Amino acid sequence: MTQTALFVTAVRRRIRPSRTLPFLVVGLLLALLLLFFVLPVIWLLLAPSKTAGAVVRDNPLSFGSFHQIGTAWRHLFAFQDGAMMTWLRNSAVYSGGSLILTLAVSVPAGYALALTKFRGRKALLVITLVTMIMPQATLVLPIFLELNRFHLIGTIWSVILPFSFYPFGVYLVYIYFGSSLPRDLLSAARIDGCTEWQLFSRIALPLAKPVVGLVAFFSFVGNWNNFFLPYLVLPSSEQFPVQVGLNQLLTSTPSFNPVAGAGLNVTIPELALAVIIAILPVLVLFLFSQRTLVSGMLAGASKE
Repeated sequence: MTQTALFVTAVRRRIRPSRTLPFLVVGLLLALLLLFFVLPVIWLLLAPSKTAGAVVRDNPLSFGSFHQIGTAWRHLFAFQDGAMMTWLRNSAVYSGGSLILTLAVSVPAGYALALTKFRGRKALLVITLVTMIMPQATLVLPIFLELNRFHLIGTIWSVILPFSFYPFGVYLVYIYFGSSLPRDLLSAARIDGCTEWQLFSRIALPLAKPVVGLVAFFSFVGNWNNFFLPYLVLPSSEQFPVQVGLNQLLTSTPSFNPVAGAGLNVTIPELALAVIIAILPVLVLFLFSQRTLVSGMLAGASKE
């Protein structure tokens, strides 16, 4: 190697940008984001263990006592003669009932769109896609007027029927059946005398368990956390799901509503405990369905 080449190599090494600094910056940003999102969760988990005064006065990340957790539990479930249990039961009924209808409609619809040819199929796919990407708030007013036209406002069906409308599930099933279901297998089954219903129920549906589980999970979580529609169509506290009930609980807390009654025993620890209880079903469902979710998200990612 000549002296010129050695000189050029040395210069390149000197002017080569250091890779350590970008990694440090990225690591610092990730640490800040982690603190930003994790600290509120830690505070939420610790708040029920302290009194309302201790939540404001003491160290935010300190633990109070198990006795105070029991006190907050009793106060919370004594609110309006056990309204919290009623709200949780309503959420389970609304989310579970709409989930059954969603699967009964979305899976056959996605299968039909993927494997059958009929007039208007492309237009129906476009409408499904457009509806899927529309903000949910834009559909609340027409849904409300439609429910009012059929005198369903204030009934259980005013929540279950709109919750069952799930175009994302239809499109997800359509993508799976359109890309991952072996056509040769269906052709062989037809030759053996299977009807279209037998093809769907005995061949396609068992193979689609991962994507069906994915649709079920997203549908249940979305319905459980939905606030706006039940808030509009349900007039009575006894009909509220837990998300709307949390709003009523918040308005009954003197710390957030000065005109609320002071003798309700609903303070910040009770609110924090109510939030934890409200998210527990979704958290438990997520923990026990991780394998199904992963296999469902990977369904159709590769094709043999």
